[in-house]
Amino acid sequence: MDDQGPLCVGIDPHPSLLEAWGLTDSAAGLRDFALRTVDAVGGRVAAVKPQSAFFERHGSAGIAVLEETLAALRDVGTLSVLDVKRGDIGSTMAGYAQAYLSDGAPLAADSITVSPYLGYGSLAPALDLAEAGGRGVFVLALTSNPEGTTVQHAVSGERAVAAEVVEGVTASNAAARGEGGLGSIGLVVGATVGEAVSRLGIDLLRANGPLLAPGVGAQGAGATELESVFGPARRHVLASTSRGVLKAGPSIEALRAAALAATHEAAAALR
Repeated sequence: MDDQGPLCVGIDPHPSLLEAWGLTDSAAGLRDFALRTVDAVGGRVAAVKPQSAFFERHGSAGIAVLEETLAALRDVGTLSVLDVKRGDIGSTMAGYAQAYLSDGAPLAADSITVSPYLGYGSLAPALDLAEAGGRGVFVLALTSNPEGTTVQHAVSGERAVAAEVVEGVTASNAAARGEGGLGSIGLVVGATVGEAVSRLGIDLLRANGPLLAPGVGAQGAGATELESVFGPARRHVLASTSRGVLKAGPSIEALRAAALAATHEAAAALR
């Protein structure tokens, strides 16, 4: 983020975007879309976030493209955030962790998204493996979909469930805080959640981790929204956008220009 700015570009190959780029809704079209995006923004933004679902829908051929996309990001030195939102218990969670966070795994990424709503402790296999391998994990805390509030804003004891999740991340990053750096366990907080952070009594700055913020750009979040949601934790935000950049394709030059503009916009909003 210090070198490339606070932008994460999503690779979300919706059927409509494939069509807009003149590509078929197939593994071949998916491959062109994903690798063209890496070619356009790799080495030019802080991170790239492939959305696993849009690869999985093409079966084993799509997963092969996802493996190739992650390898391409490694080759250009751009951090990958694999958006898989996995969450399970025991050996099953360990299996997911090994699939995405183990050295040498075909789908190994620099970081993944996970869901804590089977209990924060259920994430231990992923948190432990990420720490051992120098990788990261982004834990869903406050998402922008209306249905999420039913669980995330619900009160457990004296605190909202989302606040409990943030406390778990705060504890996980305690050692890094003592060393004066950011921890490797981050949070996913939608840039369009409004006053939820303050209303639920959540201290994002104390969490001491990177804050992946979907909703910047095409979904409507700008400087005002980022200030309202993140306040003094703005400097830890990695602003995520997909359509705002991808709609500029298929031209590589146009994609690069859109990514550069989005980077400057995010940097200005997060001062």
